[in-house]
Amino acid sequence: MPPRLPPPSAEAQLAFLGKLQRLFAEGNFTATYKFALLIALADLAVDLGADDGEPLELATRRIGERFVHLYWRQSMPYRTGRSGTGAGVLVQNLGEQAAVLSAIVAFRAQAGVSTPQQAASHPAYKELVTRITATVSAQPLQYLQNFGGTTDAFLYERLGPGRVRLLPGVAYCLRRFHPLVQQLARSHWVTHIKANRRNHAILDDAGDLEDFLFSTSRQSLERIGEGLRMLDGARCFYCCEALGAAADVDHYVPFSLYPRDLAHNFVLAHPKCNRSKSDTLAARMHLERWLERITRRADELAEIGLSAGIAADPTTSRRVAAWGYASAAASGGHAWLSSAKYEAIDQRYLGLFDAQATRA
Repeated sequence: MPPRLPPPSAEAQLAFLGKLQRLFAEGNFTATYKFALLIALADLAVDLGADDGEPLELATRRIGERFVHLYWRQSMPYRTGRSGTGAGVLVQNLGEQAAVLSAIVAFRAQAGVSTPQQAASHPAYKELVTRITATVSAQPLQYLQNFGGTTDAFLYERLGPGRVRLLPGVAYCLRRFHPLVQQLARSHWVTHIKANRRNHAILDDAGDLEDFLFSTSRQSLERIGEGLRMLDGARCFYCCEALGAAADVDHYVPFSLYPRDLAHNFVLAHPKCNRSKSDTLAARMHLERWLERITRRADELAEIGLSAGIAADPTTSRRVAAWGYASAAASGGHAWLSSAKYEAIDQRYLGLFDAQATRA
C-alpha cells in the first residue's frame, strides 16, 4: 500500500484560508446554494475524511441528501409575529424561488411528512434526492469555484457523472477549519436572505433568523429531553446527580464545534453543568461513559431521534467526536471535568476511540 499523503503545511493551510476568504468576497452569490455546498463539504470532510493530506472522493448524491437536511426546515413558513409582517417561505434566490426549496415544499405537501427522517422512508424520497442532486450538480458544484472573474479549482474536481473529489489537503483543511467555514457560510446565508427585497415583508428586523434557518426547533428538543429521561433516568449525565424538573438537552460535542444535530450526541444535564461546560469538550471520564452509552443504547437513541425528527447515526457521532478530540489534542486543548476544573486532552483520549474500534 502506498504511503498516505501528509497533512498540508502551515503555509498551504494559510493559502487555503486566503482562497476561502476570496471566494466569499469575490464570488457571485445569486442564491444560497453555494453556502449550503460549503457547509455540506465541510460536514462530509469531518464525517468521512481523515487527518492526512489524502483526497476524498464523494458521491454527489451524498451532497444532495445534505441539501435536503439543510433546506428542510427552511421550507416551512417563517413568521416573526410582529405587527406589520406576514408569514411565508423565505425566498433564497434573486430570481425565482430556489429549485431545491420548491422541490422540498412540493414533496412535503404530497408526502405529508414533517421531518427528513420520516421523508427517507417515503417512496418518493429517492426521486426528491435525485432531483436535488441534479440541481446541485448543475449549479453550485459547477460555479462555486468561479470568483474574481476566473475559475480557481482549489476545492474539488469533477470525476464525471455522480462523483467529485476533494483535492489533496482540502479535506484536512475543511476538518481543521470546520467551525470557521460553518460560521462564514451561515453568516453570509443569513445576510443574503435579509438583503433579498422579496423577504422584507416577512422579516422586519428578524433577530432570530439564524436560529430558524439552522437550529433545532424547541419542540424537537423537548421530545429529545423526554426520550432521554425515559432512557437514562432523571440524572445529569455529567455530575450524575438527580435532575429534578429542570434539565438542559446538551450537545456532548459542542454545537459551536460541529453545528449539526445528531441524536446520539445529546445528553441531559443540569443547567449549571451545561453552562459550566459551555462550548468545551468533556473530560476523559465523561468521554468513556459517552462512548459506552452510544454503543450500548444505539437503537434506543436512534428511536428517540426518529420521534424528534433528528438524524441518528452512532458511527458518524463517534467519528465527529474523534475528530473534535484529535483537533483539540493537536492544539493543546483542555477538556471540562466539572465546574472550573479542566484537564489536558492527550493521546489517552484518542486511545479510547481506538480501543472501541478494536472491540467493534
